[in-house]
Amino acid sequence: MSQLSQRPEKPAVGLPLPHESANLHVTGAALYTDDLIHRTKDVLHAHPVQVMQAHGRITALRTEPALAVPGVVRVLTAADVPGVNDAGMKHDEPLFPDTVMFHGHAVAWVLGETLEAARLGAAAVEVELDEQPSIVTLSEAIAAESFHGARPVMLAGDVDAGFADSVHVFTGEFQFSEQEHFYLETHAALAHIDEAEQVFVQSSTQHPSETQEIVAHVLGLHSHEVTVQCLRMGGGFGGKEMQPHGFAAVAALGAKLTGRPVRVRLNRTQDLTMSGKRHGFHAAWKIGFDAEGRIQALDATLTADGGWSLDLSEPVVARALCHIDNTYWIPHARVAGRIAKTHKVSNTAFRGFGGPQGMLVIEDIMGRCAPLLGLDPMELRERNFYRAGQHTPYGQPVTQPGRIRAVWDQVKENGGLADRRREIAAFNAAHPHTKRALALTGIKFGISFNLTAFNQGGALVLIYKDGSVLINHGGTEMGQGLHTKMIQVAATTLGIPLHKVRLAPTRTDKVPNTSATAASAGADLNGAAVKNACEQLRDRLLQVAGTQLGANASDVRIVEGVARALGGDRELEWDDLVRTAYLQRVQLSAAGFYRTEGLHWDAKAFRGSPFKYFAHGAAATEVEVDGFTGAYRIRRVDIVHDVGDSLSPMIDIGQVEGGFVQGAGWLTLEDMRWDTGDGPGRGRLLTQAASTYKLPSFSEMPEEFNVTLLRNATEEGAVYGSKAVGEPPLMLAFSVREALRQAASAFGPAGVSVELASPATPEAVYWAVEAARAAATARAGGSASALSNA
Repeated sequence: MSQLSQRPEKPAVGLPLPHESANLHVTGAALYTDDLIHRTKDVLHAHPVQVMQAHGRITALRTEPALAVPGVVRVLTAADVPGVNDAGMKHDEPLFPDTVMFHGHAVAWVLGETLEAARLGAAAVEVELDEQPSIVTLSEAIAAESFHGARPVMLAGDVDAGFADSVHVFTGEFQFSEQEHFYLETHAALAHIDEAEQVFVQSSTQHPSETQEIVAHVLGLHSHEVTVQCLRMGGGFGGKEMQPHGFAAVAALGAKLTGRPVRVRLNRTQDLTMSGKRHGFHAAWKIGFDAEGRIQALDATLTADGGWSLDLSEPVVARALCHIDNTYWIPHARVAGRIAKTHKVSNTAFRGFGGPQGMLVIEDIMGRCAPLLGLDPMELRERNFYRAGQHTPYGQPVTQPGRIRAVWDQVKENGGLADRRREIAAFNAAHPHTKRALALTGIKFGISFNLTAFNQGGALVLIYKDGSVLINHGGTEMGQGLHTKMIQVAATTLGIPLHKVRLAPTRTDKVPNTSATAASAGADLNGAAVKNACEQLRDRLLQVAGTQLGANASDVRIVEGVARALGGDRELEWDDLVRTAYLQRVQLSAAGFYRTEGLHWDAKAFRGSPFKYFAHGAAATEVEVDGFTGAYRIRRVDIVHDVGDSLSPMIDIGQVEGGFVQGAGWLTLEDMRWDTGDGPGRGRLLTQAASTYKLPSFSEMPEEFNVTLLRNATEEGAVYGSKAVGEPPLMLAFSVREALRQAASAFGPAGVSVELASPATPEAVYWAVEAARAAATARAGGSASALSNA
């Protein structure tokens, strides 16, 4: 086992600990970015000037009326920017635009002594617009050939030959919706300038280094003149990877121009209408199977709704292509990706980062095609699982295909699926107006950033004379428990009790050039960097301890805060060891670093091994559907998930549960609607609040919810044998949608294939039920299936 994976005696990793800030969260004492204004003197409040049209060129912008509003201090416009007027990394997102690109686009910001003064000032700004035609939907963009960014193509084998060898060939289309992040804490930033003209920004950001970079180039400064700190976030889910930069830049620009602290905090409606979502996708596909139901060939085109600017759309599409195989061997594949340019908010990262969209396409195909092949959906999936020696369509070997089957079989056993399926069949036979179904789906999700350079992490660990330890690392805490795991990693590596370790807020002046806390790589990258720093410190201390104990340093172990030599009976307490090291002038701080090895990726050829490893999981979901209304309930969920050797089991189980529920929300509830008419509200987001955008709540939780972590699953080459857990569980929710499809099908004849919209709202399920009933009527009349068998 590698040094990175091996655990020492009595490790702190693996203990089921609560979140390190849990007490602060539940008591309301935890501080978030916007809480800091109450500790800051003379804060100005910023409010956006939003233009409520989807597309148009600004012909006049009059700020004078705003300055006449009592309490308004300044109006920020493009003329005030001393550096680059752009808030994105692709230089296609003007901070102060001269063309409105989506309904609610902010074209200026008003600073006021109070938020109400700033709001009234923003309402007084006069904007004249030369309105232009707008593209709001994906279908409009495809028809107009409105695309931007890269258009990758993934090729494997000989697709034409694969189809020629196929006994069954099916074609279809599938379009599915966006998803709103709906983090509890909306976007927020607080900036102030010190006496040396240094800019300090408190930001709710998943990527402080990039926020620092954007703020610096907007202000025309170098990065060492800007410090960004993230105390914690009240949720992020990817929505704070790229999107916070512009808001931080507005706050910093206002502070620079006025000399006073400036606060930006969006209300919920502003956040919903100004920030990007998960990309909605359209898929057109053709798939071939042999006589046994094994996939022979896949030809597909995936089109993502990128919105008005590129943001992270290119890597999102790349990851979608890399995950369209999910757990299935596809010997011959041609999959093209493209990004639609629409006049909507710029869509961005969201938990799974394109992986869910790609995997949803193949799972939808399997669910639709299984009845046409005369196979049970579970059997069709099993027949197509990866086997030893096979590789993905982009050329990466699948090194643990046995885990695909292991989690699958364990769910079948834990959930008693065989007996329950017989019970469901009996229930359905006795209930003509209510049907139940049980679906099982698996996942294979690649862990690492597709861009190889992002796979690096840093840390700074300090030991003080009294033996206490302070960790700084490049990852950010958004409630996912990263800081908890880092404390456990540090305590394990140093061999000390957990209470000796404290974690500092994430700051760019402590750990520079960090990657975003994203791609599920936060614990892998930062954990390995923390471990590296602690190993440097431990090695220095072992030399001191060896001298004190009269032993060779290599024979000394530090366990639970006590240093002992192998075979000896003398002991040296941690605090005494640290104090002795200080007196001997031994350095008690260390910078740690980690880079993920073994990665390579050719974006143009779309081939390589972009992922360190794959995370696996399987979920079985049982649902009950009302045939009169399409209303449904989730009766039971059984999950087995592969997190390697868990760093923190309680945290990981919470992540699996939360990811599953968020995925179920995307696939069943969260129905995002836009005004697509030709009236003055065209392009307006219609679901602007929790009253119209429905999030999962207690009433949607499974009545029985069983989560098990795969045992004996050490991941070689990862920190203490663990695996990532942030994103993969979201895709376990495919089982919910597939169970709903099967329940709807149960209202029709055997072998009927029904299409199911996504999100599968009760309305959508009702129409699927009606389609199944129509198939029964048609079959009685001798009609053929609606889905063509080419």
